[in-house]
Amino acid sequence: MLKLSYDLHIHSCLSPCGDEDMTPGNIVGMAALKGLEVIAVTDHNSCKNCPAVLKHAEQYDIVAIPGMELTTMEEVHVLCFFSELADALRFDEYVASKLMKIPNDERAFGKQELCNEEDEVIGKEPYLLINATEISFDDMGRLMKEFHGVYLPAHIDKNSNSLLSNLGFIAPEADFKAAEFADITKYEEISNKNPYLKQCNIITDSDAHELGRMNEAVHFLHCESRDKRDILQALVRSQGE
Repeated sequence: MLKLSYDLHIHSCLSPCGDEDMTPGNIVGMAALKGLEVIAVTDHNSCKNCPAVLKHAEQYDIVAIPGMELTTMEEVHVLCFFSELADALRFDEYVASKLMKIPNDERAFGKQELCNEEDEVIGKEPYLLINATEISFDDMGRLMKEFHGVYLPAHIDKNSNSLLSNLGFIAPEADFKAAEFADITKYEEISNKNPYLKQCNIITDSDAHELGRMNEAVHFLHCESRDKRDILQALVRSQGE
């Protein structure tokens, strides 16, 4: 069993809230400096910078998981991960078709920059990515089966854009097997009020929008191998399995 350090919630310069220095190459380079072994760039409602991230990660021997931070119609943030880039990009196309088409105002929200494998900005996403989609949280289990991914509610302890803040409860028929905490010290209090979380694998990430905010190598997943499929299996392995 391998013990792999991770940070699975990082925003690139494609997210309007992401710093312009958050290019794929800079993110992977900073991950290497911090000793991270597994990362995921999870831009708002887009996977379009994932190809460049994966290319740079190969050069540093870092495992990069294709990912996205989806905003549901209830404005709940959900982390989505895929073992195959092709599945992530298919999901990207699906999400784009469900996103409200509101032009991005760079002065108000920030740039949304697309990068190539040479870390050059090659374009901009024209529609604001932080909008809600037409996808319900209840659709996530079905969609992840269709697109061969896994999902988990992001920063479930936050007072905005979280499952608990926006919906107020965890449904008995919930099917997610992992959840992210922004502040892991809140786990006991929140899980006592929401016992479903006690059967989930709990992770904590940086949600970094700036290079210096990325996590140090202090959080770990226990995986069978460095294969992306084994890492995702470890991520959503329920407590007691």
